Amino acid sequence: MLRREFLSATGKAGLGGLLLSTFPGRAIAEQELQSALDVSLKRRLADAALNAAKGAGATYTDVRVGRYLRQFVITREANVQNIVNTESTGVGIRVIAGGAWGFAATNDLSDDAVAAAARQAVAIAKANAKNQSAPVQLAPTPGVGEVSWKTPIVKNSMAVPIKDKVDLLLGVNAAATAAGANFVNSMLFLVNEQKFFASTDGSYIDQDVHRIWAPMTATVIDKATGKFRSREGLSAPMGMGFEYLDGSAAEKTVTPAGVTTYKKSYDMKEDAIAAAKNARAKLTAPSVKPGKYDLVLDPNHLGLTIHESVGHPLELDRVLGYEANYAGTSFATLDKQKAGFKYGSDKVTIFADKTQPGSLGAVAYDDEGVKTKRWDLIKDGTLVDYQAIRDQAHILGKKESDGCCYADSWSSVQFQRMANISLAPGKAKMTPAQMIANVENGIYIIGDGSFSIDQQRYNAQFGGQLFYEIKNGKITQQIEDVAYQMRTPEFWAACQGSCDESDYRLFGSFFDGKGQPSQVSAVSHGSATTRFNGINVINTARSLG
Repeated sequence: MLRREFLSATGKAGLGGLLLSTFPGRAIAEQELQSALDVSLKRRLADAALNAAKGAGATYTDVRVGRYLRQFVITREANVQNIVNTESTGVGIRVIAGGAWGFAATNDLSDDAVAAAARQAVAIAKANAKNQSAPVQLAPTPGVGEVSWKTPIVKNSMAVPIKDKVDLLLGVNAAATAAGANFVNSMLFLVNEQKFFASTDGSYIDQDVHRIWAPMTATVIDKATGKFRSREGLSAPMGMGFEYLDGSAAEKTVTPAGVTTYKKSYDMKEDAIAAAKNARAKLTAPSVKPGKYDLVLDPNHLGLTIHESVGHPLELDRVLGYEANYAGTSFATLDKQKAGFKYGSDKVTIFADKTQPGSLGAVAYDDEGVKTKRWDLIKDGTLVDYQAIRDQAHILGKKESDGCCYADSWSSVQFQRMANISLAPGKAKMTPAQMIANVENGIYIIGDGSFSIDQQRYNAQFGGQLFYEIKNGKITQQIEDVAYQMRTPEFWAACQGSCDESDYRLFGSFFDGKGQPSQVSAVSHGSATTRFNGINVINTARSLG
């Protein structure tokens, strides 16, 4: 499920049903969102699975006891459209037997049912082994014993009364309406993943993961012409608690265009008022003249470009052709990495990091029990590495997994997922205003928009939310109908540098789809404001007829 699909669905009836079908589980009362399984029960169920799998002939076993809690609050203008509370609890068991993988799961939390599922996983593995050309090669990972980790939240989103959440959203809608919006959608997506992992390596890992996203869209209509324009919120989904919505002034950034963006705290009402005004200005903004421009890209825009043109093409399963769902495989093949392929200019260092505080993908251990870390994918413009998990590491000659294996449910088998992928900020002191001062003919882009990308992640096109013309080092006016075209290595080769760490901010994808059957994951992308020279810009409003 892509982010834009969730946003487009907000104006349609039956969104609650869509959410329930996308995230299977049972509907629960609000009070149950704060409950948890006792760790002793999780340990007992894990041991029952480990022992049963070993007895059935497994040479390796891992067990995930998961409880997944989600709350979605959806509003439009003065109305609450839906409130959805769901819970899903069960046990997923993955084994190697006969050199092949097997997987089974159950939502019956009895020792006998879990042991039966473990034996079923072994039977499946043995059946798979008959058709497997080579045995699974699993990179070693040390057992860590009994450990625990929790997202360092200040305020548990699930503990905040639903009335307070509804009052917040309806207040946001009222503020946007008073500022000139004709239609307003606002939502809260709140997730708590309680995940217990155990394996025959000797690990018993208990993790409590929290995420939050507060999307919003304001739409303005010119009633005389019927023309309308919208502006989405500039929040980033985060690995935080409800404290993210406190609106701390210290976490705000005012861009050279006068638009306020946000770091680790979001003022939703302030942004809604600005969104209504920005959308109104779009109605009369002149249309862009197509041509070559130097682009100055804000982090909450550039994050999507990083996600699509770097994050996905450097997933090793796509590189190898094992995974082709959701926009194909990858142009960045292994021979390119071995030859020192230039992915971008020497200003481009892009790293993967599953430990970054506040990020959506931050955990201490992945779903294979591997300790998470940071590692470079592109160093000074050169492709140096990929994202790999335990049964892929040997393909790259690695001795360990990168710790980027994930499943979106206890009932889903874990597989390679994107880590947080970020562009390193510049080392020299530079603000966005200083960057723009050196641009003669350019466009400053804020916020992500529609995009398209080919089946090799090589050719792409990206829009945005807000566009500002730059002439002779100054922002002159807001413009409209902008999209830029790119070939991935040419685009990143055009990178002239980024602002310094003080401008570094996170963008996020809360519902990143991959796999068949589809699974979703959440991932962040950090960057500072960055300049790209000579990029082809088209006018999306032009008609060829």
